[in-house]
Amino acid sequence: MTKKAFIITILGVLIGAILGYAYYHFVGCVRGTCAITSKPLNSTFYGSLMGGLLFTIFLPKSKS
Repeated sequence: MTKKAFIITILGVLIGAILGYAYYHFVGCVRGTCAITSKPLNSTFYGSLMGGLLFTIFLPKSKS
């Protein structure tokens, strides 16, 4: 993994974590029965995972 790919992936994880927590804070789950949005840790972890996966789309293709 190149340095540029690593930076892009970490950036995606950080942005995803911020957006995951923001989703918990502003939308959340009223009754606490939602699996992902009922706790801030779950929402933040899920957001960081999705952000990391999403940002890997922008990685340059390897020349093999």
